[in-house]
Amino acid sequence: MTSIDEAGRAGGVSGEEPGAASSALLDGTRRALLRKIAVAQAEQRVPSVVAAVTRGGRQVWSGARSCVDGHAPDDQVQYRIGSITKTFTAVLVLRLREEGLLELGHPVERYVPEAGLGPEVTIRQLLAHTGGLAAETPPPWWERTPGSLRPRLTDVLGAEPFRHEPGVLYHYSNPGFTVLGALVAAVRGTTWEEALRTEILEPLGLRRTGVRPEAPSAGGWAVHPWADLLQEEKVEDLGLMAPAGQLWSTAADLARFADFLLRGDDEVLSIDAVRELRVPTAPGDGDSGYGLGTQLLHRGGRELAGHTGSVPGFTAGLWICEEEDLGAVVLGNATSQLSSGTLAAELLELVAEAEPRIPEPWKPLPRVDGELLALTGLWYWGSDPVAVRLRAGSGLELGPVKGGRQSRFVPADDGSWVGLDGYYAGEVLSVVRGPEGEVSHLDLGSFVFTREPYAEGGPTPGGVVAEGWRGLPG
Repeated sequence: MTSIDEAGRAGGVSGEEPGAASSALLDGTRRALLRKIAVAQAEQRVPSVVAAVTRGGRQVWSGARSCVDGHAPDDQVQYRIGSITKTFTAVLVLRLREEGLLELGHPVERYVPEAGLGPEVTIRQLLAHTGGLAAETPPPWWERTPGSLRPRLTDVLGAEPFRHEPGVLYHYSNPGFTVLGALVAAVRGTTWEEALRTEILEPLGLRRTGVRPEAPSAGGWAVHPWADLLQEEKVEDLGLMAPAGQLWSTAADLARFADFLLRGDDEVLSIDAVRELRVPTAPGDGDSGYGLGTQLLHRGGRELAGHTGSVPGFTAGLWICEEEDLGAVVLGNATSQLSSGTLAAELLELVAEAEPRIPEPWKPLPRVDGELLALTGLWYWGSDPVAVRLRAGSGLELGPVKGGRQSRFVPADDGSWVGLDGYYAGEVLSVVRGPEGEVSHLDLGSFVFTREPYAEGGPTPGGVVAEGWRGLPG
């Protein structure tokens, strides 16, 4: 029987972490963060809450509250994180893709034939919850029963695994991530747990994250809906369902994981692949969406990415915002009691608004590339003027003359440029030269950009009328 004292390990009066990490934020901001989690713990009636904020590549604050005076959890106390586990599983899958061991468009059947999903369900669809699979396993409720009741994938998926046609719509599926965990194990020739440990946890230094709790850890509780009473929740080993929601972690470890989701890590996953996790792949409800194992949220004019999680006894939330270089983590130990995702978003917003990010100083390019410099300035798509700019640290930019969304381009090995974001993401920009080697025009996904709008004899596809530009006689 877990005592409330062991279950909470959270809170006392403030529970704020002392030391240099906290000093990176102003005192007023730190107090506001603490008040935010204190109000949530009191009003949402949670045995304990622990939270952390990261900025600029390091943790800058942590704090906690609990119903047990004098037993504040620090950021090393483990809580179960539920479906945040899915983002870890997605990272493992993208590692396989980066190594050339699979493609996201491949059918899952190629690697996990025992799932019996057929040739239409792809890896990408399972990562984005568009594979058409059921939301949950067949009875009994998988989160509250031992994984040993479902020893095979067919036990997880059931006789009728589909609820929708694959690829048609977004339908959140826990069994889908069980299949992805089996895929990782099949391609690696090991277990999902071992791949997780050696490929993510150890390289990122997440020493307090794993599939089973290690002391100190919080106990999970249910709070009576109509009375201030508690009931202990059992902790089950989820077996094959582990890749969907098994993990335990700490606020400090998840803060480091949030930094990884912002910056990537050469030992784990490149920054481009990490950004791919949060490219919208499927719509959600209202301002939400889904990438690859990553939830997306448009809130208060900011784009957030991360994941929420819940299993009996615990809820968790993790969000990052690349624009603000911020991450926030919230962990609680009550079933469906704490809105951890909302609280994490509020902590992130609080810091962004109280201490707006100060941009890095502008710096010029270290050297001049004459050919690139010659490409800058005004170009015309038909009669529409656009500007090409050469930016330090971001290559070429193409966009409206006055404001608006710019598309950035990075160089390719063949001398062309590839779109990094915006409308032209993934499109190829080529510099087309004339017979004497002079620059004739730019070709961007079949669009032609010229130095003069609709110039006579120019390269505009279809040509221009012989009369050229003219006025309207009075």
